[in-house]
Amino acid sequence: MQKLFLLVLMVSASFRVSAQRYTVANCHSHNDYEQAVPFYWAYGAAFGSIEADVFLIHDTLFLAHDTPELKRHRTLEDWYIKPLDSCVAAHGGYPYSDTARNLQMLIEPKLEGAPTIAALLKILERYQRLTANPRLRWTITGNRPDPSTFASYPSYIWFDGEFEKSYSPAALSRVALFSDDYKQYARWWGRDTMPAAERARLKAMIDKSHAMGKPIRFWDAPDAPDAWLLLMRLGVDWLNTDHIKALSAYLDGSPTAAPAR
Repeated sequence: MQKLFLLVLMVSASFRVSAQRYTVANCHSHNDYEQAVPFYWAYGAAFGSIEADVFLIHDTLFLAHDTPELKRHRTLEDWYIKPLDSCVAAHGGYPYSDTARNLQMLIEPKLEGAPTIAALLKILERYQRLTANPRLRWTITGNRPDPSTFASYPSYIWFDGEFEKSYSPAALSRVALFSDDYKQYARWWGRDTMPAAERARLKAMIDKSHAMGKPIRFWDAPDAPDAWLLLMRLGVDWLNTDHIKALSAYLDGSPTAAPAR
């Protein structure tokens, strides 16, 4: 158990997102399966994190944000796991050709968490390249199991933290990041100047996550250049976006945005 705990800490350290210079490694493709080209646009841009929402239906994980989308018959295995496995094989066992680059797969169960994770594990046990891989992390968000059960899952399974919950040191060691709803703290949407009170609320949560040694992501945040720049200056680690190409181009051409730590 002690060796496993040390391994988890080592892997966690290797996944810390650089806050000195923002790159596509800081980018999270939100609801990636809704892109015109799922997986390949975000992967081709070398994003550090890719999100897929799943419904467990008759032992199969289908990609959808809500039930009407299930008619598309898209499965997590066909649209993400198999392509990713092929890419990892092509790169000699690494997610990207740059062997120092990490990839997080953020999986959100839309129904009960534990059965969905069990179905995910059943699929992943057939893909050793994707589980015995220190540069690849599978992180569960949405309907998560109780933190007291985190240690019962394989070491390649991580969890998205929730600020309102308390975590034991062992459970916290399995938390990959903290995510929260931007609209809980701010209403600014990229025009004029963010009110000082909103800025202070966001910064307090960023500092809280960093004090626990964890990166942070805000969902439902404004998704345009003015907002990206502000979030970088505040020290947000993961830039949540639906605009893969626009954010990639922005980061390629933008100056360093040093976080306000």
